[in-house]
Amino acid sequence: MTATDDPSQFYSGLIADLYQPLAGEIASADVYIPFLDQSGSPTLELACGSGVPLLDLVERGYDVDGLDASQDMLDRCHAAARERGIDISIHLAKMQSFSLPRRYRSIFLAGASFTLLCSDGDARDALACMFSHLEPGGSVLIPLEIPNVPANDQAIGRVREIRTDSGDRLRVSMVEFELSADGRDTRSRLRYERISPGGESDIVERDWHRRCWSQEKFREMLVTAGFDKITFLLPHGGRATPDAPVFVALARRGPPDNNLT
Repeated sequence: MTATDDPSQFYSGLIADLYQPLAGEIASADVYIPFLDQSGSPTLELACGSGVPLLDLVERGYDVDGLDASQDMLDRCHAAARERGIDISIHLAKMQSFSLPRRYRSIFLAGASFTLLCSDGDARDALACMFSHLEPGGSVLIPLEIPNVPANDQAIGRVREIRTDSGDRLRVSMVEFELSADGRDTRSRLRYERISPGGESDIVERDWHRRCWSQEKFREMLVTAGFDKITFLLPHGGRATPDAPVFVALARRGPPDNNLT
């Protein structure tokens, strides 16, 4: 398997360069602060990428470490931190197999990056890693979503483009979309382009794989991993209905039973 065949390495090379400029929606630190304030610090952000919102949280005084499977994305995170004069602690590892020396009061993902895990086994392993890295009473926050098949079909061929200050044109488009027979897995063939003012182009096409879980299935996996007090919320607050296409799983690692000897 080459680096670009590994789903965890999708965000590398040109795609790592263009991801943040072309992102349709950037995670805001304000969205995650209530969770951090309630669950406590220290905090671990999984799939932290180039540092959004990790850098903003650290700059505001929160004790947040980061973890990502892409060295290219972490390099960009380090560069952004140096530019802003921020000291950060970030780690290179997959979320389904990380082992860190620190334990955390809160672990979260900014956006539905958990869906980049391509099997139930990887998802269970990731939840087990999260559980083992939480202090008793600590919590996880995991955004999830169900694929919107009509919207993806309609997006084929559409191009998102921006122009940089230096005159480069940055473009991303979906050229193919497939849904598995059971409706749980998607494959999007994405095309990233950087076109210089002189017309020279750098182009990468790569498959973006994602997997989804219903709330019922995800609750089962959380319970199996040892979590309790499981709640499914809407991204901007309030309880999610069982059929909500976008939802956030909030769960706790229970405190130790003081009655045990």
